Amino acid sequence: MIFGHGWFPAAVGDFEAAVRAQDADAAERAFAQLTEGFGEATDAELHAAGPRFAALLGEVPPGPRAVVAVMTGACVERGADPLACAPGVFAGALDAFEQASVFCERWAAAGRGELPDHEGEGLEEADFERIGYEPVMAWQALPQFEMACVALLNSPRVRRELPGRDGLRAAVARVAELADEPFKCLAYALAVLDDEPLIALDRATGAGFALRISGIGDNFQLHTLLADALIGRGLVAGEAPSAEAVACCRGRAGMVPTTGSFNLVGADGEWIWNEGNPADIPAVDGVRLVVLDPPPYERSWPAGRFFPGMTGELVYERALAPEEAAALLARVSEFAR
Repeated sequence: MIFGHGWFPAAVGDFEAAVRAQDADAAERAFAQLTEGFGEATDAELHAAGPRFAALLGEVPPGPRAVVAVMTGACVERGADPLACAPGVFAGALDAFEQASVFCERWAAAGRGELPDHEGEGLEEADFERIGYEPVMAWQALPQFEMACVALLNSPRVRRELPGRDGLRAAVARVAELADEPFKCLAYALAVLDDEPLIALDRATGAGFALRISGIGDNFQLHTLLADALIGRGLVAGEAPSAEAVACCRGRAGMVPTTGSFNLVGADGEWIWNEGNPADIPAVDGVRLVVLDPPPYERSWPAGRFFPGMTGELVYERALAPEEAAALLARVSEFAR
């Protein structure tokens, strides 16, 4: 198909009108045109379309709904206002994960065995009657809603200003428990902290440092940025990561090899695994706290961002007064007993 000037806004309008009129045939035609030529739309057209897609999402039938959510996320990645698009996508995702919980429960109650994949392999026609059309479609839609939500959560404005993250986190966790499927990208994106205080204590010297983190997707990224902030300033002994590794953990595209500088330990005495995320770090008096120990063995990994579209920040604020650091280290020892 050849797409002429202005075809995309016209197709968006046709799709809106058909969905709101519940004209299934017209909606299917407009939807097919949108999906076929989406890549040909201009940035300006996508800026305008994103909020319109998001506002329409609740009225779109279950079949194409998740694809429209992905299209909304793609519009945001091309410059559409993420805060205007997020409410509709988050509401659709919450509904999908809640319906997917129903799917998992009914599937188990029916004795159907191993869950089907999200493409439908393992489903039978009778499952739509046995379990329900909406729960089946929601189960199939989860990967698309995960993709759409992550695209929106790359925006610090969405993470800071949009309500409803806790409800969606709970719904995702419930499906993850029922399905034994972590939905790790969405779970981690929903857990990302912004403008979050962090205390680091160097056990060897007793020194303590106040920092602040934003947009850090996992503890590999946190580890690298911590090492840069503290070893790079000469505040803690060890080998600092390269400038390239640090840049990739902040905002530069790609990944470069790096080697761990610390063993990170929580206030409870448990290791803080690089595979986790900063939201899992235990707090003392409401502030997350990490103890820096020497690495027990060499650990290397590709340094970069867990979410390539999310800018990571770790800001060094100050050194703690010696008595303040000592008091915290004593609290850590008590906590860990």
